[in-house]
Amino acid sequence: MLSGAELTAAILRYATNPIYLDNEEWVNEDNPYRRQLRPQVLPHLVFDTPLRRDQVFNYESLAAHRMLTSIYEADLVFLPKSELTPEKYRDFHSFYSPHNRSRGEVIRPALERFAFGFLDDEVSVSGDWDAESLETFLRDLDNRVTGAVLPAEKAIRESSDPQRAAKMWLIQFAPDFLSEASPMLRNLLGNIGSIQSEWFKIVIDEYGYGVHETKHSTLFERTLDSVGLKDDVHRYWQYYLPGSLLMNNYFHYLGKNHEMFFRYLGALFYTETTLVDFCARAAGLLNDVFDGAADVEYFTEHVHIDTHHGRMALEKLILPVVRRYGAVVIPEILRGYEEFHVIAEIADEDFVSQIAWMDAGPTNKSLHDPVYQSVAEGRVTAPVAHIVEPFGELSNTHSHQGDELCHIVTGTMKFVSGFDSHQILQAGEGTVIWRDRLHGAIIESDECVYEIHSVGDYKKCMS
Repeated sequence: MLSGAELTAAILRYATNPIYLDNEEWVNEDNPYRRQLRPQVLPHLVFDTPLRRDQVFNYESLAAHRMLTSIYEADLVFLPKSELTPEKYRDFHSFYSPHNRSRGEVIRPALERFAFGFLDDEVSVSGDWDAESLETFLRDLDNRVTGAVLPAEKAIRESSDPQRAAKMWLIQFAPDFLSEASPMLRNLLGNIGSIQSEWFKIVIDEYGYGVHETKHSTLFERTLDSVGLKDDVHRYWQYYLPGSLLMNNYFHYLGKNHEMFFRYLGALFYTETTLVDFCARAAGLLNDVFDGAADVEYFTEHVHIDTHHGRMALEKLILPVVRRYGAVVIPEILRGYEEFHVIAEIADEDFVSQIAWMDAGPTNKSLHDPVYQSVAEGRVTAPVAHIVEPFGELSNTHSHQGDELCHIVTGTMKFVSGFDSHQILQAGEGTVIWRDRLHGAIIESDECVYEIHSVGDYKKCMS
């Protein structure tokens, strides 16, 4: 496994592919091969030591998961919805080229260790388990999750702009839902006995029994369209949060590494079972927020089929596997169950924090003056970067490990803190930037001169 300078060099060889360079627009318009990896920043990041639980929202995590998403998805086929123009055709070949795929595979093990290694400290499985005790534990899942409203759902309802928050929420699901069941298919090739046929029944459900209009990804496209979002793959790449990519990549991680086959079964059971209650609440939430205008069939369909899928995952996959292969596989099944539980909580926490950050845009702009005064008067000493950018310069979305202060010297900046969330900053104005929160900016004057002060904790600048 690569590390140190060798890993950095290999990452740069991968990420400097032209399809991964910064974008000049906020969205990727009907081009599933363009994924902004910000390669100019990667030489300054270290991916040798696995993240801790308290680091999974930082920029290194986001950067790693952006790369892993691109690496994993080179195994999948994506085509644009409209004409394959000469430019898109070049990007198509570039994304699926042997050079791109092989360079991705070289760095994948190290990035997986970095991005998922924290789970070793978060989850442990002990005790003596057999098929009976495993079945009892898993069947009790319904009692543990039914009716448990997620903090993300509460954050949407209580947001200053619930429709904006709900759209940001749907965007987080897009990496998974627009290519639904693709990670699952990684485990269905080969010869795995009778469970292969049973598992295929779940996949067939996901793909609408061969009817495109009822395929789950098609239903989700209709949901996006109904609330004013576009449905082309990775259009909203720059708005994905690290927690959301972590959740999507986890199933690719398990499916790509077949030594984790049994772990996948546990994670599959957790998600198929919890989706029933979640989708019922999601349909109600979207109906409320969009006054009945949202197409929620994607979610109502899951309420019906995932009740069936959860039972199938237990009775037709997990229990037959344990009976055939023995108790030796149970710890891995339980590990997958518990790991995805942890990951789901992380993704929820990340989204809640992002909505709070988006809602606080006007407040953070008003905090500029007292924080900047502390810096200007020398009461706070903070490293500062002086930046000059021309009209139209787009800072692709990123985050920082500490709080920062953006101060505009001359010109105008549109500061973006999430989908459809921004503040216009003029000369003498600015904003506080929260640590680990996704943001970007675009220059709206002929030139903009601004400063970024790395204040660490902005609240200490106001005491």
